[in-house]
Amino acid sequence: MQDRLAHTAARVEAELDRLLPCPEDERYRLGEAMRYAVLGGGKRLRPFLLLESAGLFDVPEDRAMRVAAALEMVHGYSLVHDDLPAMDDSELRRGRATVHRAFDDATAVLAGDALLTEAFGVLADPATHPDAEVRIKLVKGLSEAAGLHGMAGGQALDLAAESQAGDLMLKDIIALQGRKTGALIVYACTAGAELGQAGDEAYRALAAFGDRLGLAFQIADDLLDHSGSEAETGKPVGRDADRGKATFVDLLGPAGAEEKASDLLAEAREYLDLFGPKADFLRAVTVFVLERKA
Repeated sequence: MQDRLAHTAARVEAELDRLLPCPEDERYRLGEAMRYAVLGGGKRLRPFLLLESAGLFDVPEDRAMRVAAALEMVHGYSLVHDDLPAMDDSELRRGRATVHRAFDDATAVLAGDALLTEAFGVLADPATHPDAEVRIKLVKGLSEAAGLHGMAGGQALDLAAESQAGDLMLKDIIALQGRKTGALIVYACTAGAELGQAGDEAYRALAAFGDRLGLAFQIADDLLDHSGSEAETGKPVGRDADRGKATFVDLLGPAGAEEKASDLLAEAREYLDLFGPKADFLRAVTVFVLERKA
């Protein structure tokens, strides 16, 4: 599994490098910041899920790789903006200085804006899929996953939760994290079905798989923030507790949170039964999510 993840990460890195050349004019610093944000690190879990789900429907790899790269641009933009002083005020990401520290706040804002915008340009390009209807579905799906009803909306709920952590219940945390973290993971799992023009049954199964996987991934993140180390994660730990955020660990305790994640991952695997052995690497991801250290 680790070898396949590493191989996928290298291929995604090469595609991002190709799609984000650095302009040789006054925009150079911005281009450099964009590349700094998305190149040279990361698990590339979302692209991995997208490429594996596309493989279930024998989607040509060059098409799936473009969508995977677009998704990683959006994920990269979200990290750049999350790290800003106005948000989480983080100094470290993936073991190195965050973009606003390596460059400056204004450049970091522009780099995030540009990455988000470039992603939709990649999806809308006919090179991504010859059928315009498929491209429109990919654009619409990513806009929903990243916008008010997805990641950005989840981040807004997360900011609001800092002042009401003691009042939040499990259902509230699930709703919050289902948007903030889960929406892009669900998109990663379903975009392959869109590319392969799969039927509703396959789409729903992958959406349900992604939903459970996304929540389990966030629980694992909470556990790492609670008991991991900066050396392992490549970013500061204990920040959620410092900011008074309610997490799965707060509500369930470490043992309860780990049990909840295990139950979610068992459910996730059941939704892959439809695809037989072709989904074995997606099944393997469910083990990786809980055992990861970063």
